Amino acid sequence: MTGNEAMAEGAIQAGCRFYAGYPITPQNEFTSYMAKRMPEVNGIFIQAESELAAINMVFGASAAGARAMTSSSSPGISLKQEGISYIAGAELPAVIVNVMRGGPGLGNIWPAQSDYFQATRPGHGDYHSIVLAPYSVQEAHEFMFLGFDLADKYRTPAIVLSDGMLGQMMEPLLVRSRELGVGREKLQTPNSLPVRQAGKLQTKSWALTGCKGREPNIVKSFYMLEGDLEKFNLTLQKKYKAICQKEQRYEGLFLDDAKIILVAYGTMARIAKSALHSLRKKGKKIGLIRPITLWPFPQKPFTQYSMPHTRYLVIEMSYGQMLEDVRLAVNGKSPIEFLGRSGGGIPAEEEIIDFVNRQ
Repeated sequence: MTGNEAMAEGAIQAGCRFYAGYPITPQNEFTSYMAKRMPEVNGIFIQAESELAAINMVFGASAAGARAMTSSSSPGISLKQEGISYIAGAELPAVIVNVMRGGPGLGNIWPAQSDYFQATRPGHGDYHSIVLAPYSVQEAHEFMFLGFDLADKYRTPAIVLSDGMLGQMMEPLLVRSRELGVGREKLQTPNSLPVRQAGKLQTKSWALTGCKGREPNIVKSFYMLEGDLEKFNLTLQKKYKAICQKEQRYEGLFLDDAKIILVAYGTMARIAKSALHSLRKKGKKIGLIRPITLWPFPQKPFTQYSMPHTRYLVIEMSYGQMLEDVRLAVNGKSPIEFLGRSGGGIPAEEEIIDFVNRQ
């Protein structure tokens, strides 16, 4: 499967039954796959009239208790930012997939990682979205389960940050299926995908399902009385602190003896990992930290492995966005170098090896 198709099938297997989107390259395979598959599982697919309409449809479906999502690419996500802030402000769960492309503006359809700030330092208000960064088709599929689960657990938006390379590439895939309502999980081959209506997920007591004799639920992000909004913001900050403490995820390789630690995420980490193995075969003491959650950023390994004799090399398909979080995590305890390209430019394995050898 392509990365886009694998994510779409992952969303369906994770219990997504409402999708609203608007076409944009390089994520169109996601939308077309959902158009085909959602009717097969009694789900709802809507090609909205715009990105703004799509994200607000997701707001409404989530408020009614559905596992709801949208997908787009960089300029489209910019248009969805107001709605994402509303979803965060109303404490609603939703999953947003961004298959990043080059920018700014319309840019081009080539892969990039220049939406890191957009995902981790989002729209208006003091809010955060959980941000997951897969680096393979299999992981992109798996992270749809994780994204929906974390979104529901914390009642917050979760962003799965892919890019044009990962979205378009095709790899073998073990399709994961959850028997919803039972909690069992299994792996299936792609040609045995279930076509059935999913069982019920955990009941959302806060959802707007109609009163039916109970006290009414209220979903809002509007607080007019003096002090009410500040009180609500303090509640959000308490939640975000808990997410930071419990949900940091990363992969670390060869860190104990590393003199130079590469830092890369997503598909860039695939290239960095190949460079790492080539360099270690030549006797270079190289390690790798691959952030999996971009928010909360995994500060723990940097705290553990930052010291004057250790150097970091941050590698991105951007001009230094994740670099800022690495600098904050290292906190001046180690020197940091940077290698980055953007606008469709991709740092090659040979560039990384040459950069390391010059140090």
